[in-house]
Amino acid sequence: MKFIVSSSALLKQISSINGVITTNPVVPILENFLFEIEDGKLKITASDLQTSMITELEVEAKESGSIAVPARILIDTLKNLPEQPVTFSIDEETYSIEISSDNGRYKLAGENATDFPKVPTISDGYTVDLNSEVLSSAINNTIFATSNDELRPAMTGVYINLSDTNTTFVATDGHRLIRYRRVDVASEGENSIIIPRKALNLLKSTLPSENAHVAMEFNASNAFFRFNNIQMICRLIDERFPDYENVIPADNENNMTIDRLELLSSLRRIAIYANKTTHQVRLKITGSELQISAEDLDFSNEANERLSCQHEGEDIEIGFNARFLIEMLNNLDGGRVTMKLSAPNRAGLIVPGEATDNEDILMLVMPVMLNNYV
Repeated sequence: MKFIVSSSALLKQISSINGVITTNPVVPILENFLFEIEDGKLKITASDLQTSMITELEVEAKESGSIAVPARILIDTLKNLPEQPVTFSIDEETYSIEISSDNGRYKLAGENATDFPKVPTISDGYTVDLNSEVLSSAINNTIFATSNDELRPAMTGVYINLSDTNTTFVATDGHRLIRYRRVDVASEGENSIIIPRKALNLLKSTLPSENAHVAMEFNASNAFFRFNNIQMICRLIDERFPDYENVIPADNENNMTIDRLELLSSLRRIAIYANKTTHQVRLKITGSELQISAEDLDFSNEANERLSCQHEGEDIEIGFNARFLIEMLNNLDGGRVTMKLSAPNRAGLIVPGEATDNEDILMLVMPVMLNNYV
């Protein structure tokens, strides 16, 4: 079997799906790309059993066939070749692969394509159409709050609830919770799924920068995404997601509105002086003034700053993990944010100061207990 392909076109396609391949896969053949040629098209598959990505490109080929090609060595070779047509010659009996270029020839050992795991297909699934900007925004706004705790698998992914009026994306790690809702994405019936973090990170890195159509299809066990010439199939997390609506407090009467970037910059400076284990910062709101302070008793480090804000409600003093606040504020857009608080031992909410079309975002963060050093 023989085919000719542009070195840079091939490199671009395999780089887009290479993130799926792990360094120590469960099955050694998963260190390879699966190459399948049919009707002058090369279909390339990468998989880690949980997630598979597939891409296609046109090649010059007279015959059909398939081979498993070692991923690392192929990528490294193509990265170091100037743009040119390269010829792949494959011996289907010994699975040896020879790559010929203007610079020289490179031989590597492939594997039998039939040993490569079959990619699941979706039948009788539910379909949702959305655009890449919406999906990208939903992933960026939630993925940072997913949990790393493998003992609570439901929280290691993003929960997606589809209804006929909106689509809600939720992530939580037990200390913070993000609810991102889009009213411009809806489906006929009500369904919910949990997509693993790794699959969403891969989607995030491969979604096109220009707005493109994304077809999403899912059934009870897998989700399937298709955009441009890329397909991704991932296994869903089959667990029950926590009842997040009950966690969101409804009676936070202390509302503080402040410039987002001012608050973010202040927290970044103050966090340098916080305890390196707890990252605790203290927020003290009195009238229209916010005082942010932190100290690390072990090293006698302390810092405090004052910012002006708009405040409705009683004076309050509350502690938070600075890293969580910084990450949340960093992921929000817009000039102003509103913090909704009720008591020093109850969750606080962060919402954008200005409403935006089609999207509704709510960020919840649990407080940390203050040790009264004042």
